[in-house]
Amino acid sequence: MPKEQYRETYVGRKISHVTFNVDSASAIQQAAHIQVITKNLYAQDGQRVPATYGVLDRRMGTNQKDANCETCGLGLAECVGHYGYIELALPVFHVGYFRSIITILQTICKECAKVMLAEPLKKSFRRKFMNPELSYLHKKNLRAAVLKKAKTCTKCPYCEALNGMVKKSPAGILKIIHDKYRTKKPTDPLVKRVLRDFNEAKESNKELATMINSGLIIEMSPVEVLNLFRRIPDEDIPLLGMNAKLTRPEHLILTRLPVPPLCIRPSVVSEIKAGTNEDDLTMKQSEILLINDVIARHIASGGKSELVQEDWDYLQLHAALYINSEMSGIPLSMQPKKPGRGLVQRLKGKQGRFRGNLSGKRVDFSSRTVISPDPNLQIQEVGVPVHVAKILTYPERVFPANLQWLRQLVCNGPDVHPGANYVQQRGLKHKKYLKYGNREKIAQELKCGDIVERHLVDGDVVLFNRQPSLHKLSIMCHRAKVQPQRTFRFNECVCTPYNADFDGDEMNMHLPQTEEARAEALILMGNKSNLVTPRNGELLIAATQDFITGGYLITQRDSFFTRDEAHQLATCLLSGPDTNMRIDMPTPAILKPRMLWTGKQIFSLIMKPNKKCEVKANLETKGKNYTGNEDMCVQDSYVIIRNSELLCGSMDKSTLGSGTKKSIFYILLRDWGEEYAVRGMWRLARMASYYMMNRGFSFGIIDVTPGKKLIDAKNKLLESGYSKCDGYILEMEKGTLQCQPGCTMEETLEAVMLSELSSIRELAAKACFRELHPTNAPLIMAQSGSKGSNINISQMIACVGQQALNGKRVPNGFEDRSLPHFERHSKIPAARGFVENSFYSGLTPTEFFFHTMGGREGLVDTAVKTAETGYLQRRLVKSLEDLVLHYDMTVRNAMGEVVEFRYGSDGLDPSYMEGKDRPVDLARVLADVRAKYLSRDEDPLDGDGIVLAAEETLALDDFKTCTQEFKNELLTFLKSIATKVRNLRSRYSHCGPIVKQLQRLTLTQLVQFLRVCHHKYQRSVIEPGTAVGALAAQSIGEPGTQMTLKTFHFAGVASMNITQGVPRVKEIINASRNISTPIITAELMQPLDQEFARRVKGRVEKTTLGEMTARGEVLGITRYGLARMKESVLNLASFEKTADHLFDAAYYGQTDCIEGVSESIILGVPAAIGTGVLQLMHAHPRPEPIVHRELLFDRPEYHSSIWE
Repeated sequence: MPKEQYRETYVGRKISHVTFNVDSASAIQQAAHIQVITKNLYAQDGQRVPATYGVLDRRMGTNQKDANCETCGLGLAECVGHYGYIELALPVFHVGYFRSIITILQTICKECAKVMLAEPLKKSFRRKFMNPELSYLHKKNLRAAVLKKAKTCTKCPYCEALNGMVKKSPAGILKIIHDKYRTKKPTDPLVKRVLRDFNEAKESNKELATMINSGLIIEMSPVEVLNLFRRIPDEDIPLLGMNAKLTRPEHLILTRLPVPPLCIRPSVVSEIKAGTNEDDLTMKQSEILLINDVIARHIASGGKSELVQEDWDYLQLHAALYINSEMSGIPLSMQPKKPGRGLVQRLKGKQGRFRGNLSGKRVDFSSRTVISPDPNLQIQEVGVPVHVAKILTYPERVFPANLQWLRQLVCNGPDVHPGANYVQQRGLKHKKYLKYGNREKIAQELKCGDIVERHLVDGDVVLFNRQPSLHKLSIMCHRAKVQPQRTFRFNECVCTPYNADFDGDEMNMHLPQTEEARAEALILMGNKSNLVTPRNGELLIAATQDFITGGYLITQRDSFFTRDEAHQLATCLLSGPDTNMRIDMPTPAILKPRMLWTGKQIFSLIMKPNKKCEVKANLETKGKNYTGNEDMCVQDSYVIIRNSELLCGSMDKSTLGSGTKKSIFYILLRDWGEEYAVRGMWRLARMASYYMMNRGFSFGIIDVTPGKKLIDAKNKLLESGYSKCDGYILEMEKGTLQCQPGCTMEETLEAVMLSELSSIRELAAKACFRELHPTNAPLIMAQSGSKGSNINISQMIACVGQQALNGKRVPNGFEDRSLPHFERHSKIPAARGFVENSFYSGLTPTEFFFHTMGGREGLVDTAVKTAETGYLQRRLVKSLEDLVLHYDMTVRNAMGEVVEFRYGSDGLDPSYMEGKDRPVDLARVLADVRAKYLSRDEDPLDGDGIVLAAEETLALDDFKTCTQEFKNELLTFLKSIATKVRNLRSRYSHCGPIVKQLQRLTLTQLVQFLRVCHHKYQRSVIEPGTAVGALAAQSIGEPGTQMTLKTFHFAGVASMNITQGVPRVKEIINASRNISTPIITAELMQPLDQEFARRVKGRVEKTTLGEMTARGEVLGITRYGLARMKESVLNLASFEKTADHLFDAAYYGQTDCIEGVSESIILGVPAAIGTGVLQLMHAHPRPEPIVHRELLFDRPEYHSSIWE
């Protein structure tokens, strides 16, 4: 059946809450359909029929496709299964509640079974427990307080019986002992009498001696504990933290064992050998029945106490292993032969029910294959192999507009693309498979309302995902483009958000199955809508590698193109939606002796291909290789774009790539919309790749061959560096080396030598840049920022440089030397990891060894970091997932508690921050407005006029929605412009009217500037429903994978290091009490004023945690902190310690209101986040107001004045 759109009205019943409790023996019996008695799995007739009243009895369901359930008569797919139960011959402790049983025994008197608190104290605690507003955490704290008070009571206040410490016995499995006479001395008459009675009993009964070691320490059997719990008064139950309406203490002890349905413990038919492989639970039930039967026979025949006790211990063990098969402390003689999977193991862990089947599921209509690049695909497209397109289907409903098309698809069938695989007629549940049968007849019978499961076709909405999915941009929506190849293909511009490369990576593709899902995917997850990262608003989908290199080469000052070449590059723009677009070629820059167009002119066509195009992009920024002097940068790296025309500057990574807000595509996105930005990227991808293919761009050994000049320069650098190092070593040996602050002479030497040797590689890199030819491929890549760096070029051509381990030189190993090839205590550069050769010249054996040491450190670092950051992010997401922005602009959690009154204190979305932490880049917007609105007919404003006009405009009603802080920011910026205007006019007042044209700003331009700023501010206000918690968690977790794991060392100061990167983030998130480098830096506003510093010091007040935190304690985002922050049982169980949380919730009778994200996912209801925040309320007719009935004393005749 195809999925239908989810509507709340379609759901008959909605789960409002889940209550946990411990079932009583009678409840287990009532829920069961049969009592399981026999240990045999199958009848002894050789037919492999399940034994009646056995653990495979078909009245508990069926696990075979060809058999029906004997209780409900349904088949394997429809029958939900039915419970059975085992009647235990002797009660046993429940391993999940064993700790709770001990705490109850520590709380109650072991004679009268009352809670050992005085009556006034009981009343006080009872009143607190009965509070209907009592939270889960507060209930646990109250229970702990009751236990603490009761533990101190050694004599029962009601029956005056002696009570000692109750604890788990170290001697056996799940044994409880009561040290009743612990507080009494051995000389006490009571102790003497007890010991005398015990010795007499041992002499009269020899079996007793083997079972009981001491007369003073009493072992409490499950039977005794059960009888004791049954006598606990009802009014004392709340003091134990239990819900008296649901649970009593005796329910914690097993007298009946539930047997789950067959569908959760299926029998697997073996193809290799005859018979079946039974589930671990089934085998454990069979063992329990066997031991149970033996105990019953022993009791009936009056067997020896030793045998009964031994079998009882086995029953206790197997009942515990049935629930938790990873129980510790089992003696070697009793350990099971092979480990099984108990009930707890099926719930916990990554593959358990919570994380493996409820929070995350395997899905249909998904595909996976290797990825390949394709610059000819549009940014929003993904190339899908035709083989995949035939298998993934979409259930299309037939209506008049698509009837003919769907008939044709049905006729094509499953093997011809585009075709269809199934047809489902309206009102019927079964589907017709189109591989067989008369497809033409089925096509003609199609009518409106039928559903055709057609192949995936061009333009279908698909979700594309790469794992690990570290942030929300790891899964985005694309449009399918069916192709004949065998791999998924997409434009390289989209690599960055997926962190994908094409060295064998695989990606997943999902096909949404409803119109609702398609719409949400396209609008919320479309990659056009996610060009920027929500972490800081920087562009993430942008030109990369070859496209940047191509853009850099095209826009060089010496790039000229003939008419043929220019037209050929221009036609690269004509494809897809731009196939029939008109291109207006600009006037060639050189007309004679032949017409030549500059690369900058051709590049400008990407932004504005014709005069009708309304895009007017404006940008002025420094490029990657900016050397100074904006008017005439030597490297041509000061970029000016005016009204979509590139006037000067070479395009490089800073203006084309991701991770910046000065990119041309970022300007197009913010000023003209996502469609123009995406189209601009695609045009560049096609043009750059075509240009590079025709120009040629190769990387060979000749590109890294150093010239004579370069070799000489390198040798001079090495000689100079080595001589300085020798000088430092000599100074240290003489004892004249000046120590750095806080360092020994040895540490100082290491620091100065590391600094000196590290600088050699930097200087060698600069020498490479000077000596290499401008057409050198590695140099072009490094300068454009497409790939590589100065250091990479230096290592290939000149010198690999100093190898560092943990931020230090390679240390001495055994016998005070790094390798046997060097003298002991040698401090020369070569002995401590300096590699003077390049990769071109080749490394010596010792250099190679040192180089591999540095490489191995990087590999280990990466492996460790991946695991640590992954767990870190999981904890963060789990704790922050339910934080959402509501319509009152507050950030609240699932319980409605306010976390922040205004998101980020300004209510703005980081995705829309155009400036650094500000919603508008004021200088750029003003330059943009000046370029677009020339206003030549207007007179420019003077300094006072600018300020006055700005104040009047900002006072209008339109700007009331802006915060005062933003208005002040605008006013301050315009006042600075006004000051510049005043200074210019006063300095050049003798120049007459021409001076007014400098820093020209008219009233129209000013008003338009303020309007644009207002519009951008309004757009940057964050939308209600945004999952700000999950975004915050991803924004810490995702960059964490790029962080270093090690501690950074300050160059030159060996003793001064600081914890940064992943270790520091871990310290913060774990709320570590002892941090490794505790530093608080308070920067003074007036750093040179001593009196001011003293006043600041005097104002520093002592503050306590109670004043600074909501709960009076700092909680780390760990398994313990999370349990103190959240009350949702399902949320906590889906994180860690699944069984503990579930058993605790059942003990306390906790009710879980389905409010958070995890709980909603687990129960399959829409979460109150994003589009689920808004609850649609239907208009309801108001009933007639209830008229107040006249009462007897409402009549006036019965009224009398008190003054009469």
